[in-house]
Amino acid sequence: MTGALHTGLILFSFVVVCESEPTHAGPDRVGESHGKSRLVHLTSHWAFQLPNDSLAFSSADRFCRGQFSSLATLEQSEDQEGVLELLRQNGHHSPIWVRDPSKAASGAVALSKQYVQFSALSFPKESREGFARVNMSFPTLSSVSVCVRVQWNPEWNEVSTIFSYAAPVFTNEFQLRGQVDVQGRILLALIIHGKHLPYKASFPNDGAWHHICVTWLQSSGHWAIYVDGDRKDMGSATDSSRNIYGDGIFILGQDQDSFGGNFTEPFFGNITDLNVWNMSLESRHIHTLNACSPITPEVLFSWNLADLSSHPMVKEVQVLLFCPAVHQQMELQGCRTLLGWSDQLPLFGLTDCSDPLLFICRSRRERYLKMKQMTDSQNSQPTTFMKHLMKLSNKTQAVLGQQPSGLSSLAEASALLDSSVQALEDTQQEGLQPIDMVSIIQLLSLAADVPAQPLNEVTNHSRDMVQDLSQHFISVAASVISEDNALKWQAIKEVVNGPMDVVKSIDRMVNSLSTRLMADTDHLIIHRPNIKVELQRLQEGSRGFSFCGPETEKHTKLDCISVPHQKIQDLHNNGFLQLTLVNTWYGSLWPLFNPEENITMIPTVTDGSQRYLGTVLGSSVISTTVMGDNQPVSTAVRFQLQHRVQNPTGTVYDPVCAFWDFDLTPEAGGWWNTKGCDVVSKHYGYTVCSCNHTTNFALLLQVYEAQRSPENEKALQVLTFIGCGVSLCGLLFTFILFITVGIPKSDRTTVHKNLIVALGIAELLLMCSDWASANEAACFVVTALLHLFFMASFSWMLVEGLLLWSKVVSVNISEDRRMKLYYIIGWGLPVLIVGVTLTVSVDEYKADDHCWLNVKTDTIWAFVGPVIFVLAVNIVVLCRVVMVTVSSARRRAKMLSPSSASKMQTFDLTWAVTRPVLILLPVLGVTWLCGVLVHLSVVVAYIFIALNALQGLYIFFVYAVYNSEVRNAIKRIKEKRKALSFTNCSQPTSFLPCQRAPVTSWGRSPPTPSSPETSETSGPPSSTYTSLVIKNESFIKESFVSFSITPTSGNQVVQLTGFKPSGCYTANGVDPDTQ
Repeated sequence: MTGALHTGLILFSFVVVCESEPTHAGPDRVGESHGKSRLVHLTSHWAFQLPNDSLAFSSADRFCRGQFSSLATLEQSEDQEGVLELLRQNGHHSPIWVRDPSKAASGAVALSKQYVQFSALSFPKESREGFARVNMSFPTLSSVSVCVRVQWNPEWNEVSTIFSYAAPVFTNEFQLRGQVDVQGRILLALIIHGKHLPYKASFPNDGAWHHICVTWLQSSGHWAIYVDGDRKDMGSATDSSRNIYGDGIFILGQDQDSFGGNFTEPFFGNITDLNVWNMSLESRHIHTLNACSPITPEVLFSWNLADLSSHPMVKEVQVLLFCPAVHQQMELQGCRTLLGWSDQLPLFGLTDCSDPLLFICRSRRERYLKMKQMTDSQNSQPTTFMKHLMKLSNKTQAVLGQQPSGLSSLAEASALLDSSVQALEDTQQEGLQPIDMVSIIQLLSLAADVPAQPLNEVTNHSRDMVQDLSQHFISVAASVISEDNALKWQAIKEVVNGPMDVVKSIDRMVNSLSTRLMADTDHLIIHRPNIKVELQRLQEGSRGFSFCGPETEKHTKLDCISVPHQKIQDLHNNGFLQLTLVNTWYGSLWPLFNPEENITMIPTVTDGSQRYLGTVLGSSVISTTVMGDNQPVSTAVRFQLQHRVQNPTGTVYDPVCAFWDFDLTPEAGGWWNTKGCDVVSKHYGYTVCSCNHTTNFALLLQVYEAQRSPENEKALQVLTFIGCGVSLCGLLFTFILFITVGIPKSDRTTVHKNLIVALGIAELLLMCSDWASANEAACFVVTALLHLFFMASFSWMLVEGLLLWSKVVSVNISEDRRMKLYYIIGWGLPVLIVGVTLTVSVDEYKADDHCWLNVKTDTIWAFVGPVIFVLAVNIVVLCRVVMVTVSSARRRAKMLSPSSASKMQTFDLTWAVTRPVLILLPVLGVTWLCGVLVHLSVVVAYIFIALNALQGLYIFFVYAVYNSEVRNAIKRIKEKRKALSFTNCSQPTSFLPCQRAPVTSWGRSPPTPSSPETSETSGPPSSTYTSLVIKNESFIKESFVSFSITPTSGNQVVQLTGFKPSGCYTANGVDPDTQ
C-alpha cells in the first residue's frame, strides 16, 4: 500500500508548476532549466501554459480543468497573440488541441424524446391487391443489400412477401418472405435466383416496428439476414455463378409470379425506410442503420415516396419510430486542432480525438500568480494537513508537481482518497488551510476522471474498491464544503471558481461509477453531514420516484425532488431498458457563496411595487440525473426547497427557481440560469418549482426593499377584506331590492342589475385575491377574472352613460335593439379585451407579487385605456345632459316665474342637476384612478380601499335608497298591506295605488294626485304645489321631462322625478337613481 501511496502523492496536485521553479527569461516568459517543463507566457490578462506532453483530447481537457483553467479557444485577439508567442518562443510547429467554443464544455445530455417521424405505406387487410413499385431502373448487381422497416399486422398469419425483385428473364430473382410459426413469431426467408432458403431468422409478432436488412455477395455466395441490428441468419448460396439480372421490377408488399404481376402473397401492415445498396454491408453498417444513423457507403435507392407508384388501396401514413442514436454524442468528425497560422490568423482543422497532441491551457493571470504564491508557501512550510499526509505515506517531504496523465487507476485514486480522509480526521482541530482546500479540490477533480473498468472485468475486489472510493470521495468533499470553511473559500476565490467545482466533480464521479455501484443492489445511499447521495434503479411500471434531503430538527418541509411517473413511463416507452436515478443534496453550499457578491439577474418583480436590491442563494442545492442505459437522459422534474435565509429588517424576498449552468461563462465555472424553470407555488418558508431538464437546482432569493411595513401590509389586508365586504353587502342589498319589491321592468333597471352583478363578482374576487397569490396558477386565473369583471363594470358604466344620452339628448333606435347593443358592450367587449390581452402578452400579464395586472408593462393599458375611454364618454354625456337640463329649466322657470325669484329657481335647478353628477363620480371610476397608482404609496392604498368600500354604498344609496321607483314600489307594498288590513276588518276599500302613480316630492307638501301625463292640461298651479311638464320634441310619444316645485319659506326646492317605465325622464336629464 505504501507504494501506491507514494505514487499517489506524486500525482496529487498541490501546485500548477513544477518543483523546480521556472526562471524568468523575460518579463512574460517562464522556463525551466531541467526536466520536463511547463512553459508559461503571461499577457496583461491571461496566463498560457504549454505542458511538455502529448495527450488525447479528453485527457488534455481534463488536465487543464484540474489546473483550474481550460483549453485555449483563440476566439479573442489576445488569445491568438498569447498562443502564437508561446509556440514561437518554444519552436513548436506541430498541431495542438484547442477548444471549440460553440460546443458545450460539459457536453449535452441525451434527450429523452428519441422518436423520428417517417412517411410510411400502409397495406390494409381489406384488399389483397395492394402493392408499391420502385420507379427506377436497376443495374446488374454483383452484390446487394436491402434494408427496410416493417410493422407486421398481428392478425395476419399467412405467408407474406415483404419485397420481391423480378427480372425480365427470371421472376424470382431476389425476394424476402415471412410467415408466422406455431409460437407466434415471424420467420423470415430469402429467395435468391429462385432458390428458397430456410425460414430461420425471426422476430416477435408484437405489432411493433422492426428493422430488417438482407445482404448478398456474388463472389462468395454469402448472404445474411439482420433483425433490429443483430444477425439472425446467414449462409452461402450454392448457385453463385451469376449476378442478379438488371432492368428488373422491385415490388413492395407482393410477390411476382410473373414479371411485374400475378400477385398471390400480399403483405399486410406498414413499411417505411426502404434503402438499397449495390454492395454487401458489414455488421457495423447494419447496427448503425438500425439506430437511424447514416453510413458512408453510397445508396443505390433511398426512401422517398415520390419515387414509388402504389395501388390505390395503399395509403400514405406518418409514423414515429424510435431511433436511439438520434441524440447520442458521437465524435464522428474529430476534435478541433490548431494547424498553423496564415497572415497572423489561426488555421483550424479536425483530428481524431484519440491522437496524442500538445495543448495549451489558459487561465487568468491573477489566478496563475496566486497559485504560484500559494505553491511557494506550501513548498517552504508544509501545512499540518500536508505533514499528516506525508506521514501516512511514509514520505519525508511533499513531492510537488503533477503529471499530465493524472491518476491512472481506481485503486490509486481510492488509496489517495483514503489517506486524505485519515489526514482530515487527524487535523480536525487545526482545520484546513487555503492551500489544502485547493489541493483537495484538485484531487477530487482528478479522481472523478479516473477511467472505470469495463463491466465484464469487474470482480468482487474491484466492486468493493469502487464502493470504498465513492465513500471516501463523498467524505472528502463534505469536509471541503463544510460551513466552517466559508472564510477559506473567500481566500481561494482567485484560484478556484467556487464550491460548484466540487459539485461538478461529484456529478462526474457518481455518473461514471453508477453502473458499478449498482451492480449488486437496486438502492444505494451515501450520507455525510453536508451531502446525501442516493442511487435508485427503476423498473418498468414503477411509480415516480421522490428523493428528499435529511430531516431537520424543526421538522419543517423537506428539500425534495421528484421525477413524475409519466416522465418515467415515457422513458421506458422510448426504449430505455434500464433507468437509474442519481440524486444528490448539498446542505451547506449557500453559506459558501459570498453574500456581498451579488448574483446578477433581472428582477422578477417588474411592476414597480418594490425596489430591487440584489439576489442571493437562499436554499440548499439539490440535483437529479437520470441514467438511461448508462447515458444521462434529460427529463422534467419537480422540486421544493426551504428558504434558508432570513429576511433582514425592511426587506422582502421573492424566490426564483434556478439551476447551475456549467456551460454559462465556462471561464468562471458556470453561473445561475433560470431557463426552463418556473415557480409552481410560493409558501411561507418554502417554494415549489418545476424544470424541464435535470441538473443542480436551487432557489435564488431576490431581495427587495420593503415599501410597506408588515403592520401596514396586515392592516391593508384586513381593511381590504372589510371594505370589499361592505361594498359587496351594499351591492347585494341593492340587487335584492331590485328583484323583490316589484319595480317595473325597463332597460334602465336591467342596466343597473348587470352593473351590480359585474361589480359584485369583481369585489368578491378581490377579497379572495390575497389567498390566491400563494399559487401561481390560481393567481393568474384570479387576475384574468378580475380584469374581466372590472372591465365589465366599467362597460356597464359606459352603458349607463349611453342610456342617459338616449333618454335626454336623442333616441335613434328602438328599446329592444338598444338592449342588444348594450349587452354586447357590457359583456362582449370585456371578453374581447381580456382575450386579446392574454393572447398577446400572456407572459407579462400578471404582476409579480399580487393578483393584478402588471403595471410596469403595456398590459396595464388593457385596463387603463378602456377606463379612460369610459370616463371620457361619461363626462361628455353628463356635460351634455347638464347643458340640456339647465337650458330647459331656465326657459321653463322664466315662463312660469317671471319675477325676480326666477334666478333663485334657476340656481336650485342647476344644483339639483349637478348633485347627481358628484354622487355618481366614484361609480364612474375615480376609485380606480387610485387603484392603478396603489403601488406608489401606502397612503394611496388606504384611499383606494376607502373608495372601493364606498363604491357599493354609493350604488346602494343612489340606486335604492334615493331611487323614486324603489321608494314608490315599497310605498305600494305598504298601501296594499294597509288595504288588505281594511278588508280583513270588513271596511270597504275602493282604492289601490296606480302603477303609474306619481313620485313623491322632496318638498314638504304632499304630491299632486294627477299624473305627469295629465299635468300639462290641468288647471293653474296652486299656491302650495306647482307641477311643470316640458315636452321634449326629440322624445318618443310618452317621453316627458317633468319637475315639481314646492315653495317653502320663499325658496323653491326642486324635485327631480325618475324614469318612468314608459320612457319618461326628468327635466334635468339625469337618472333619478342618482338623486
